[in-house]
Amino acid sequence: MSYFILVTILMFLAPAACVAFPVIAHHAALDWALALRWFAFWIVGARLGSAGLRQMLNPAFTARHILGIEGGEALILVRELGFANTAFGAIGILSLWWPAWAAPAAFAGVVFLGLAGVNHAMQPHRNARENFAMLTDLAGALVLAACVCGAASMS
Repeated sequence: MSYFILVTILMFLAPAACVAFPVIAHHAALDWALALRWFAFWIVGARLGSAGLRQMLNPAFTARHILGIEGGEALILVRELGFANTAFGAIGILSLWWPAWAAPAAFAGVVFLGLAGVNHAMQPHRNARENFAMLTDLAGALVLAACVCGAASMS
């Protein structure tokens, strides 16, 4: 259950709160740049970064509990997926200090999460965790795509 809660917080609740707070508390303008900043940080930085760390340190969780793969043969591939997720995550996290990185981080997140979501959808025998990963990957890709397109239309 903690997997479902953590992913929901990192991908949707935390970024929405970070967008809403300055708007409500400081009457800041609600715009795409603000949304892009926080959704890139949380979805790409925190979510993919934390997934990457988990995949590097405990590849069996992703292999067994999300992808339904038993045996040790897949662990090296899951660990390498963790390297990629950690790289994406680092760019997303650093985009808070270098705002110009937010759009490239979000775009990379759109591509990665969109393709991962489609890949999950193509699996005929998904478990509950993989279904959740599929839905959140696709939803995250859509949210990030909206932020990238919206922010680009402002400039």
